[in-house]
Amino acid sequence: MADKWEFYRDRAGEWRWRRIAPNGNIVGASSEGYSNKSNCIENTRRHGYGGASDKGARDRWEFYTDRSGKWRWRRIAPNGEVVGAATEGYSNKPDCESNAIRNGYH
Repeated sequence: MADKWEFYRDRAGEWRWRRIAPNGNIVGASSEGYSNKSNCIENTRRHGYGGASDKGARDRWEFYTDRSGKWRWRRIAPNGEVVGAATEGYSNKPDCESNAIRNGYH
């Protein structure tokens, strides 16, 4: 069973996305809001929406521990903008990397 992609408007009226695993867990989400839905959808292509894509191939990935000691990742576009981030912390780096792979990390 494949992940489900959900597009929605946040409280500010901006478009956001989230990627939902078959078990219902959110495994990816936009790190910013978009004024129009087409820009929001374009961002999801970096993370695998619509099949394999080389969009975002030059993005940089950072893996780090948050204040509570959990592992997280963030995806950074060549212009320095964060274009994706882990939606939760992981107790170990391999689990964090597995989630990043699901979202386009190579």
